Amino acid sequence: MTDAPAAEATEEQAPESAPLPWADLAAEHFQLLRLAPLPTDRNIGARPLRFVQFGYAERHDKAHSLLRMEIRLPGQKVRKEQNHLDIRVDHETRTVRIGDPAGLQLEPLNRGLGRYLLAQAVQWLQQRCSHYRVEGMSLPNKDALNEDTRLRRDHVLRGVGLEVEYTDGQLLKGRLVETPVGQLKGGWNTEKVQRVDNLEAAGMLQQAEQNLMEKEAQLRERDERVAKYRREDSGLRFTITCLVAFAVFQAGLLIWIATR
Repeated sequence: MTDAPAAEATEEQAPESAPLPWADLAAEHFQLLRLAPLPTDRNIGARPLRFVQFGYAERHDKAHSLLRMEIRLPGQKVRKEQNHLDIRVDHETRTVRIGDPAGLQLEPLNRGLGRYLLAQAVQWLQQRCSHYRVEGMSLPNKDALNEDTRLRRDHVLRGVGLEVEYTDGQLLKGRLVETPVGQLKGGWNTEKVQRVDNLEAAGMLQQAEQNLMEKEAQLRERDERVAKYRREDSGLRFTITCLVAFAVFQAGLLIWIATR
């Protein structure tokens, strides 16, 4: 009995997926964002005033388009998979893919940045391909392990017109439903996230510098008053000491006269 041909005995290797275009694209345009101070969150703690940098870049050819967005934190590094969102458009199939299967991972959490990034994506898509469709895709299960996280994620997605459905009763296996781009809704909570242009940022720095100078002047005035009070206190202490010494001497003198 002869051996089967090698081509039949071995499984065919699955073809490797073609690399995505513009994989190394870096942000080219930047904007300052102000994250308004919010009440303390029971899960993440304090949420003070912060400023972050929003960066983006886009590329186009006949077959594809890409919008790459990222959030940079001053003085803080984040993991490679955090704080970025890719919007990829396939012009041949007229479909749009938002993000990747790992989901949108943001730092800081619960500050309105997710809704802001999605709002920029919706505006960009509706200007260029409003008749395309957003692909359905599975959502990462890790986001559904915590009920608050799952509800916050679903609220953000539904807020921009992306519907979420679940294929299990435990609400762990969620997925985005295919949606026409024209039905998406833009906008974000401007009370949480505000854009700051260069002139406004310069004005804020100038005001902060003026406030700092005023505080320094107030501190110098306070220090001078404290030094004055200390000098007066030292003088009063010396006077009191002299009076006490004189009183003791006089009392001793009176006792000596009386005993004589």
